[in-house]
Amino acid sequence: MHPTLPLLNALHFPSLRRGALEALQVNLTYRCNQRCLHCHVNAGPTRTEAMTDESLAQLVQVLDSHTVQTLDLTGGAPELHPRFRELVEHARGAGIRVIDRCNLTILSEPGQEDLAEFLATQGVEISASMPCYSRELVDRQRGDGVFEASIAGLRQLNALGYGVEGSGLVLNLVYNPQGPSLPPPQAALESDFKTHLFEDFGILFNHLLTVTNQPIARFGSTLVSKGQFNDYMQLLRSSYRAENLKTVMCRSLVSVDWQGYLYDCDFNQMLELNLELAAPNVLARDRAHLSDLLKRSIDGNPIITRDHCYACTAGQGSSCSGALA
Repeated sequence: MHPTLPLLNALHFPSLRRGALEALQVNLTYRCNQRCLHCHVNAGPTRTEAMTDESLAQLVQVLDSHTVQTLDLTGGAPELHPRFRELVEHARGAGIRVIDRCNLTILSEPGQEDLAEFLATQGVEISASMPCYSRELVDRQRGDGVFEASIAGLRQLNALGYGVEGSGLVLNLVYNPQGPSLPPPQAALESDFKTHLFEDFGILFNHLLTVTNQPIARFGSTLVSKGQFNDYMQLLRSSYRAENLKTVMCRSLVSVDWQGYLYDCDFNQMLELNLELAAPNVLARDRAHLSDLLKRSIDGNPIITRDHCYACTAGQGSSCSGALA
C-alpha cells in the first residue's frame, strides 16, 4: 500500500485558459514491461487497462476532423496496445506528427522484434526514457538490467538512422531527476549526455528533454514515506517563474485517458481532474470525452490547476517537450 498523499489545492496557483488545440496526448494503456519509481501513471506488467475499440474509433474521428498537428502516444508502454501500429499508420497517413513515448526496453520484448523498424518506416518521433548515462543510477530508478537493455535499444535505433544528422528520424532522450530536486539546466546536461553516450557506447541522439518529477502517484507516495513531500512542494513553489505560464503544455495539449476522457494534462489525468468545458456545458457524457471534441471547440476553456502545477513552472520550466525556458 502507498502512503496517502496530502490534498493538493488550487488556492495559490494562477488561473489559466487554453489556447488553440495543437496536440493530443493519448494514454493507450497502463500496461508496461517496467515499473519505474518516478512513474506518475503507476504503470506496470500487471496493469490491464487499455483503450477500447469504441474510443479508438472516436480518436480517429477527432484526428480526421481537427487541425491537430501532433499525436503523442504514451502509457504504460503504448506499443503494448494491440492496435498501436494501426493507429500510428492512420495518423502518419494523414500527415500528423506522431511521438512514441518509448521506454527503449520494449524494443527487445518478445513479439516486438520488428518494432524499431516499424517506427522508422513510419517516421515516428521517439522520446525515450533515459534518466542517466550511468548503469547504477538507471537501474536504481527503473530496475535491474534496464540500462543494458536501453543501450541495446538505442544502438538498434541508431542503426536505422534515428538520431543521425540528416536522417529525419528524431530520437530525443527524456531525463527525470533521481529524487526531490529540479533538473539541471537542459542545454548543459544535453551536452554532458551526448559526450558520455557517444564516447562510452557510440550512441547518437537529437535532444535531451528534462522533466521535473511530479509530486503525485508513485513518486509522491515515495516522498511521503521518506518525509520529503512538504520540502519538495516548498522547493517547487519557491522556484516558481511566472514567465513559464506562457508556454506550459496544458495551453495547447489535451490528455486523453484509456477510456477516452479528457484532461488538461497527463498529471491531471492521474489525479482524476477532468477537463472543464466552458458554457454552454452540454456534454455527450457526464464528463468531457473524445466525442465532445467532435461537437465543439475547447479554445479558451479554463484549465484546472492544483499545487502540483508548480512542477511545470519551477526553474527552467517543464513539459513533455522538455524545459520551457
